[in-house]
Amino acid sequence: MAITQAIANAFKKQLLEGDANFKSSGGDVFKLALYTSSATLNSTTTAYSATNEVSNTGTYAAGGDPLTGQSTNIGTGTGKGVAFVDFADLSFTGVTLTARGALIYNTSSAVTNAAVAVLDFGADKTATSGTFTVQFPAATTAAAILRISG
Repeated sequence: MAITQAIANAFKKQLLEGDANFKSSGGDVFKLALYTSSATLNSTTTAYSATNEVSNTGTYAAGGDPLTGQSTNIGTGTGKGVAFVDFADLSFTGVTLTARGALIYNTSSAVTNAAVAVLDFGADKTATSGTFTVQFPAATTAAAILRISG
């Protein structure tokens, strides 16, 4: 089993077919689910699955939570032409869990639960009767969690 950080191939298809809307108001709902080291997630992951997802605990429940604060932008200067999206950090409170990675997926009706991106935490991350936070990188052309360049 392995989790490999990647943009999902299914998401690339969503983009070409116009099935992914990141507008901050009226856009699709994207969620983030947490997975154990037993999960196999990579660029070929097509959709959310509960297989090897972390167990319900505290405010974390199967399927994870919606991502909020999404915003899109396009770079200028050295990042000219790079489009990117950012999300607000996501916290689960009162949890006892161990997660190795996560899946961002689209819950819109056109592409129900379609995979967008796989996040590899690099190692197991734990929280014990505490808060587990997924902190997204800076919203820049070089660091944003989702970037598209030509």
